[in-house]
Amino acid sequence: MSLRIVVTGTDTGIGKTVFAAGLSDLLGANYWKPIQAGLEGETDTETVTRLGRLSPDRIVPELYRLRTPASPHQSAEIDGVRINAASINLPDTGGRPLVIEGAGGLMVPLAGDTLYIDMIERWQLPVVLCAGTELGTINHSLLSIEALRKRQISILGIAFIGERNPETQTAIREIGRVRWLGRLPRISPLTPEALQSAFKSSFRADDFSS
Repeated sequence: MSLRIVVTGTDTGIGKTVFAAGLSDLLGANYWKPIQAGLEGETDTETVTRLGRLSPDRIVPELYRLRTPASPHQSAEIDGVRINAASINLPDTGGRPLVIEGAGGLMVPLAGDTLYIDMIERWQLPVVLCAGTELGTINHSLLSIEALRKRQISILGIAFIGERNPETQTAIREIGRVRWLGRLPRISPLTPEALQSAFKSSFRADDFSS
């Protein structure tokens, strides 16, 4: 079976879409965001396509494209759409690795009392947890790690995004007993070339398959 990884975050807006673009490029993977909430401007799939320089055949179309930039359950309600999380099944990528990007954090509601973590638990795929390095990330990271372990979801490791903060990074790694995959610095200007260079300097492809 080909490598399949779920990229999730401790919160929304921490940079997991940029991380997913870099990871898809590094692994030569297909990319899939099952639920897109917010269609104004560049969507996450479009961002990953551009920054990861992915060809159209490496993009798995979203199953739900919701107009309102909000939690999927709220966006779906506004759009008059019912999300059937039980029917969101893993796509066939023809043997190519797959990077799946979640929506917000683990406890984001999808429909009714179904949370994003419920879908990840059903898939039984390893997770990369993206965490910022700013104040508050220790609490958010440890809570996310605890939630994943409670569901017996495999944690491939934690990827930090932001400025170097060794004390915070060490605390999360040691208290959470989780593997550190690397740290992606904030990139300015953010171009495909700059992301590829930073990603190759910060991460090793082999760490995502073991």
